[in-house]
Amino acid sequence: MTRFHKSTAKARRPRTSKPRSGYWVLQDAKARFSELVRMVRTEGPQHVTVHGRDEVVVIAAEDYRRLKGQLTGKALIAAMQASPHRDVEA
Repeated sequence: MTRFHKSTAKARRPRTSKPRSGYWVLQDAKARFSELVRMVRTEGPQHVTVHGRDEVVVIAAEDYRRLKGQLTGKALIAAMQASPHRDVEA
């Protein structure tokens, strides 16, 4: 059986930096959430990755409201009125 000394064992370094601008590894996003929020405000949307894949994008509340729009039902009414089958009775 081979014994390893501490000096010969390779130490793992924790991942604490963003891999690229605008992208965060989940663990870093959790540990540095305040910084992530500041970056959203100053630089725009920030991607959070899990196992190297995009999972979520953090955006400013104003951008979210703009993208979401108001839930008025206007789009549904317009689609129903534009339907060629709008006169069909059930």
